Amino acid sequence: MAIHDIALSLLDYTLVVEGGTAARSFREAVELARHAEQWGYRRYWVSEHHNMQGIASSATSIIIGHVAAHTNNIRVGSGGIMLPNHAPLAVAEQFGTLESLFPGRIDLGLGRASGSDQPAVRALRRGLHSDGSQFPEQLHELRSYFNPALGGAVPGVKAYPGVGLDIPIWLLGSSGFSAELAGQLGLPFVFASHFAPDYLLPALELYHRSFRPSQVLDSPYVMVSVNVVVADTDEEAKRLFTSQEQQMLNLVRGRDSKLMPPVDHMDQLWNEQEKATIRDKMLRYSAIGSPDTVKAKLDSIIKQTRANELMATSQLYDQQARLRSLELLAQLYANG
Repeated sequence: MAIHDIALSLLDYTLVVEGGTAARSFREAVELARHAEQWGYRRYWVSEHHNMQGIASSATSIIIGHVAAHTNNIRVGSGGIMLPNHAPLAVAEQFGTLESLFPGRIDLGLGRASGSDQPAVRALRRGLHSDGSQFPEQLHELRSYFNPALGGAVPGVKAYPGVGLDIPIWLLGSSGFSAELAGQLGLPFVFASHFAPDYLLPALELYHRSFRPSQVLDSPYVMVSVNVVVADTDEEAKRLFTSQEQQMLNLVRGRDSKLMPPVDHMDQLWNEQEKATIRDKMLRYSAIGSPDTVKAKLDSIIKQTRANELMATSQLYDQQARLRSLELLAQLYANG
């Protein structure tokens, strides 16, 4: 398969840039989703993170509702809700509400990580006693609120709204745990190769090997998230990408920051070890460059992964550059 053979979707971090505000990020998210809808993207997903000044999507379900209210057809969802942070009933009620408001347009992607640091985890999970190891049980409970026939909900408790609604559930992961679980349950699987590429191919192989047909899927369905920046030239795209490289550098150094403007030379900011860790390892599955360069890279990734759908993500400081990048990517899909 090649780039024009699979669906194209978008993952948004609702980034707060240096000098910007969360309110500005929300306005830009709506603008981004509207353009993505116009350009033929299938989904617009929002990620859950906490205690990070550069990411404004902590109240993920609220952002999903806001974006869905300002678009018409594009599917809107979570990439993902970190289930151990929440009571399954609350998630069922929130997404049951969203599906009731926007029928047939809501996706529920679920992860078992925290999306945050340990202090925030302790604040979020106060009284929940969850460290992620109970994820399969929490997932079963959550699915049972939508479909009581599964038999995992708390006796005598129903999700209103939620019960009886058909909300697609996806499992997200960066290792083999969720890949195997998704396969065993016959659910679609998303791998976060945009920041954790090491286990991509082994996890997808595990997913395919463990897959069992279900009422949801007859055969495996894989979506791979990839960093994508498209510009008129390779040099311009690489420069734009330095904002994300700076963000990863701050993460490696344990610093919390907003998204910084691009720079001409990253070598003035990182040492050789940090460069190798970030560029050659953490961001290895990235397609950065001119349309021809990006097409060749994405065709290679699709061939490697046998992906059914690609979810592009990009952390660009300038909104217009980001819109241009996503427009060029959509043109690659349209033109094959």
